[in-house]
Amino acid sequence: MSHISNLRKSYERAELNESASAADPLQQFDQWLKEAIDSEVPEPNAMTVATVGSDLRPSTRVVLIKGYDARGIVWFTNYASRKGQQLAGNPFAALQFHWVELERVVRIEGRVEKVSGAESDDYFHSRPLDSRIGAWASPQSQVIEGRGTLVANAAKYGAQFLLQPPRPPHWGGYRLIPEQWEFWQGRRSRLHDRLRYSQERQGAWLRERLAP
Repeated sequence: MSHISNLRKSYERAELNESASAADPLQQFDQWLKEAIDSEVPEPNAMTVATVGSDLRPSTRVVLIKGYDARGIVWFTNYASRKGQQLAGNPFAALQFHWVELERVVRIEGRVEKVSGAESDDYFHSRPLDSRIGAWASPQSQVIEGRGTLVANAAKYGAQFLLQPPRPPHWGGYRLIPEQWEFWQGRRSRLHDRLRYSQERQGAWLRERLAP
């Protein structure tokens, strides 16, 4: 275990202070995400989604953000998956982006709702054909006998739908409506910068500094 406990890194790339940060957390997120994309960090759009099931045990997985605006953060998935079932029973989640190369983390918490059918349709039909077939072929989070099950399902649905697979009724988008944001910037001596934005009322955010 000592080889892990002795790992150290000095965070020295940037700083985050109240005077230079946006008053609106969405603007701050937009700036940081664009900087992550421009910096060509691996998977800048990857985020961890944490949900809690009826057994009160949390679970996490990595998905890709597919949209964001004043309404919230959007991703798409199988509604029958483990996360879908957990969100059906407890519609609250936490998101986390970790841009290691920039020494930055963004955490977002809030209520989750399904996006409209039209939004899900628009995104589904923009996906590559193999991804659209895959949405039919994979009974996400269910136990299967082996990879052959997926291959057989893909062949079956590919033959059935050809080039025009419709969106599966069990597949679509979720939108997290932020109630709290936190922006973390690594700093030297573990004296990291943490700014938290909490929603006081619609459209108004309280910005506070947290101890690292």
